[in-house]
Order: sequence, then structure tokens, then C-alpha cells
Amino acid sequence: MPKIRVMLVDDHQLVRAGIRRILEEPGDIEVVAEASDGEEALRLARHVQADVVLMDISMPGGMGGIEATRRILRVRPEIRVIALTIMDDDPFPARLHEAGALGYLTKGCPASEMLEAVHVVMRGLPYIDAGMARKHMQATWNRGDQNPFRDLSAREMQVALMTLDGCATQAISDGLCVSPKTVSTYRQRIFEKLGVKNDVELTRLAYRFGFLKDGAEEQP
Repeated sequence: MPKIRVMLVDDHQLVRAGIRRILEEPGDIEVVAEASDGEEALRLARHVQADVVLMDISMPGGMGGIEATRRILRVRPEIRVIALTIMDDDPFPARLHEAGALGYLTKGCPASEMLEAVHVVMRGLPYIDAGMARKHMQATWNRGDQNPFRDLSAREMQVALMTLDGCATQAISDGLCVSPKTVSTYRQRIFEKLGVKNDVELTRLAYRFGFLKDGAEEQP
């Protein structure tokens, strides 16, 4: 079976070296290119045959990780991008999703979770790590004590975000490695805690509390 081909994008060489060791140790993933900024990543993406790009979002230079993600996917739409973020000050998953990223990982995630994310996005499924989901949940607390999303657990927030991304129950099941019945249970709990009855009402509530943005606000 062919190895999964990965490009690493991070401005720290030591970070790239550490991620390379994590990815290549099992033997079914190969790092085929490395870039230290968004501009270099875009140039390499035009010529290197990569299946997955692990993209650092916070990089110096004229092109950050979000813009690099947008541009890479314009020229190579088949590539799956996993955003690597820092919990304290990186953008919300909604912005990364709108740029085209399929996966979201915090840099403090376990090595096993990084490997899992690569395999999940290779199947065309989204992946959101629990730390990212928790950060996204906490970041909206300043919108007032009445924010119902603060009552969700980290796993429930993962399911909620994937639902907002348009994922069906089976896709969430595959992406989080749980049974469809478990996903349905999480969805029921989410609806009860948020006081909504269906995905449409969930989406409206997400807009209200800033989990989703109007696409017109995004830059082309």
C-alpha cells in the first residue's frame, strides 16, 4: 500500500524535525517536503506530490498559514491540509475551515493523535482535536454568561463543530473513531444542553455566539 505523502510547513527547523520523526516512525507515512514559510509552501505545492500538508498557522513573513492554505488549495484542491495551532492565540476553527483546512491540531497534542489526524483526513474526513475544541468553546465565554456552548464538554464540542462543518453522523463516527450510536448520543446531549431541536437551529445559535461567520466577511 502506498505511503501517505506529507509536506511539513513550520518556521522552526527543530519542530519540523520532531514532527518528521513522529510521522515516519510507523512506516506508512513519508515526509516528502518541508517549508519554513507560506511562500515556500506554495511554491513546493505546485511541484511536490503531497497528499497532506501539516500547516503551522502562526508564521512570520508576508503569507501566514491561513492564506497559504487558501492558495495551496486553489492550485492543488486534492491536498488535505491539517492546521497546526497554538491554543493561546491562534484563529478559531471556523476561519481555518473557511480557508479549506480539513484538520485542526494543537501543537501540544499527543503523537498518536497527530498520526490519527493524518489517516483520518486522508479518508476525506475532518479532524478536530479535543484541545482545539475546548479552546474554541472557552474563547466565546466573553460573550456573556448566557452562552449555552460553555456547558458542552470537549468531546461534545468536537461533535458540534463537525456537525456545523456539515458532517453526517457516519463521517463524525469515522473521524472520531467512535460508533454512530455514540455520535447520536452526543448529538442528543448537545441539542438538550443548547436548547435546539435540529441542525438548522444549531447553526443559527452558532452564528449568534460567533462560532460561524458570514462568508461575506472573509477576504477573497
